[in-house]
Amino acid sequence: MRFKARLFAAVLLALPLPGWACDLALVLAVDVSGSVDATEYRIQMDGLAAGLRDGVVSEALVNAQAQVTLIQWSGRARQEISIPWTPTRTFDEVEALAQRVEATPRPWRNYSTALGEALLLGLEQIVTGPNCKRRVIDLSGDGPSNEGVEPATLKPLMRQADVTVNAIAIEQSEPELTAYFYEHVIRGEGAFVETAHSFRDYPEKIRRKLVREVAQKTAGALSPPENKAADLQKFAQGSADSAKNFQ
Repeated sequence: MRFKARLFAAVLLALPLPGWACDLALVLAVDVSGSVDATEYRIQMDGLAAGLRDGVVSEALVNAQAQVTLIQWSGRARQEISIPWTPTRTFDEVEALAQRVEATPRPWRNYSTALGEALLLGLEQIVTGPNCKRRVIDLSGDGPSNEGVEPATLKPLMRQADVTVNAIAIEQSEPELTAYFYEHVIRGEGAFVETAHSFRDYPEKIRRKLVREVAQKTAGALSPPENKAADLQKFAQGSADSAKNFQ
């Protein structure tokens, strides 16, 4: 596992910061496991790009001076940072991000579904990334985890890092997936699951999901920037305590 590297990075970054870098750090985590065919992959990427271009979403991103990163994920050791942290301070920057999403190639085919590994990479990106007031992982998937770290075991780490996890459940072949995501995947105040009954539903559902999570105002109680050192130290300690579960 990559826990030693992650803990080292968290400790190195456990320094007071002068202020918020942005209102929202958003990780977009897209399922590219073997159950997603080429047409369904294209629907996901085009639908995500269209969602970013939505008027409500783009305005909220700009107002939040949001930072966005794109992860593609599949089986164990098959997670990729396809687009690193990218600012969306202007509408032109949002459009440029949408174009990059559309042009992003698929890294793998025919691998398993390691939801927990995708969440770990998303968590690492947030902990070592921009110091933003609200921290959200937006995960899409069409099946339960069948490999790697169990997603539910990561909830304490997400809590320590003040990360909200939302999900879109694509129930094309898994009619109970929404319930699974509610129980095992999402966490945080106001966390939710958006349900797409098929990949054809995905573009509208991801648009609705982005509107709901991006336009949401920060409600309160995330730690102020001067306490991020304590946040990261708690995360590092929690990671050390949890690492034994992932051996």
